Amino acid sequence: MQGVWRELAGLILPVACAGCGRPRTELCGECRRALARDGRGARRVRPRPEPAGLPRVWAGAPYADEVRAVLLAHKERGALRLAGPLGEVLAGAVRGLRPGGGPLPLVPVPSARRSVAGRGHDPVRRIALAAAGALRKAGEGAGARVLPVLRQRRPVADQAGLSARQRLVNVTGAVEVRGGAARLLTGQPVVLVDDLVTTGATLAEAARAITAAGGRVTGAAVVAAPGSAFEIDVHRAVDRGMEFPHGR
Repeated sequence: MQGVWRELAGLILPVACAGCGRPRTELCGECRRALARDGRGARRVRPRPEPAGLPRVWAGAPYADEVRAVLLAHKERGALRLAGPLGEVLAGAVRGLRPGGGPLPLVPVPSARRSVAGRGHDPVRRIALAAAGALRKAGEGAGARVLPVLRQRRPVADQAGLSARQRLVNVTGAVEVRGGAARLLTGQPVVLVDDLVTTGATLAEAARAITAAGGRVTGAAVVAAPGSAFEIDVHRAVDRGMEFPHGR
């Protein structure tokens, strides 16, 4: 219920811009334009070291400044209306992954049930729905839809602070296709989507689950990735204590 209460409170209480702190707006025009600019600069992401089975990954923006602040506000503080502008950035990553190829169904990386219950919403699914809407609005076909077919089959530890190796061990075998959903994936090419990539371990595990169910992952698109050139030095990012949303 956290997200719902925030939405109701925002109607009667002063709010501050998630990007810069400017009062009386959840996202000011300047920060909204900054996100739009970042969303037009989608680029290929290559974590180092790269986990086995990681599909091609494109990120819509660097995980810094307004993008980082808005992602954290949406995911950790329940600012639900920020899903729209974040979805626009994710749509840019999908376009970068498939230039001229048309959209494919988007499969969100699953969140833990306890995380969804604690936050009052599923942030990745919400952003994915916004991205699909943005792609359809741009006239990019009815194929821009969301297939929430993945779930966590066992609990995993919070990824924050774990090394690349620890993250890989933490998520291995943790994701599966929901019962009865495999029929939606048989022979179906899909794009995995997430809000953030660091080591790539979670995306690799999600791709494994899709492939095991008979689907085909053509790539992955994320809102953001750390690193100005999107070449992620995983050890450096973790060692610097960069603030990441919990659970990834």
